[in-house]
Amino acid sequence: MEEQNKNPRRNFLDKGLKFGLAAVVGGLGISKLSSKLNANNEGETVELMTTDGTLIQVDSSEVHEVEHHHDSEDKYNVREGIPNRKFVMVIDLAKCKNALACQSACNKHHYITGDNAWLKVYQMQETKDTAPYWMPTTCQHCDQPACVTVCPVGATFKRKDGLVLIDNERCVGCRFCMAACPYSIRVFNWGEPNQEVTLNIDLTGHQHTPEHQGHHSIKGTVDKCDFCPHAVQENKLPHCVTACPNGVFYFGDKYEDTVTNGEETLRFSKLLKDKAGYRLMEGLGTEPSVYYLPPVDRLVEFEDGLENYNEFKSVDKNEES
Repeated sequence: MEEQNKNPRRNFLDKGLKFGLAAVVGGLGISKLSSKLNANNEGETVELMTTDGTLIQVDSSEVHEVEHHHDSEDKYNVREGIPNRKFVMVIDLAKCKNALACQSACNKHHYITGDNAWLKVYQMQETKDTAPYWMPTTCQHCDQPACVTVCPVGATFKRKDGLVLIDNERCVGCRFCMAACPYSIRVFNWGEPNQEVTLNIDLTGHQHTPEHQGHHSIKGTVDKCDFCPHAVQENKLPHCVTACPNGVFYFGDKYEDTVTNGEETLRFSKLLKDKAGYRLMEGLGTEPSVYYLPPVDRLVEFEDGLENYNEFKSVDKNEES
């Protein structure tokens, strides 16, 4: 099963990383060339390539060594995020049949127990005269997050790459963030999670950081969907994306205008335009990073999804007992 999952979890940021690598190599090349010219005092001009591939002649006196401060500028900072990235998710409601594989994968990889699932799928129906549909909900990772504004201790914070995370070791359990969030996606740990006992796993040695939030849920603190920063940092897709058998979830970089569900890669802007993509409660000004595609031309009948839902709930209860 792990082998089957390797292809969908390919390096979806590969394109961006290649551009970054090219820039770094170019910078190092100029740096070394400058050192050589300064040392040997050879030649008056040097041939360099611009970012668009054009060769130009530059006076050697204008070429200076570039100093790279790896410890300060290039070091990954969990509260800052990945530089020059803006992560977004697109959820295609037409494809969702409530298989709940997304929720199971999220629970498994974040060691979530009980009713504290970060990802929930709701049965939706605007009126009795309209068709019902299934709607997966996650943290919206807003660009203007109210939860961050009201947190008195900086436990909830927004990164430059768009992810909104929680530091449970800072959280004091005031639940201001839960009250401020208009999407009601946060959960509170009222009791001890007891993950080792409930899930029969050993978490000894697992480091607790905001990017591994679920590894050690703490009593009296808030949890929520985190877009799997531990996977994203390794250029992999979030677990809900790769687990979905129907390709409901797309994830990618808004700056690169590309999203993928592991099987197909699409232009982010074109997908929203062609499928009339929208965001939840846009009038609030929260600027969510999660977009929805309307449930039109659905793949399965709603009743099929309802059967899967009832079957899943039955299995879930048996496991708890």
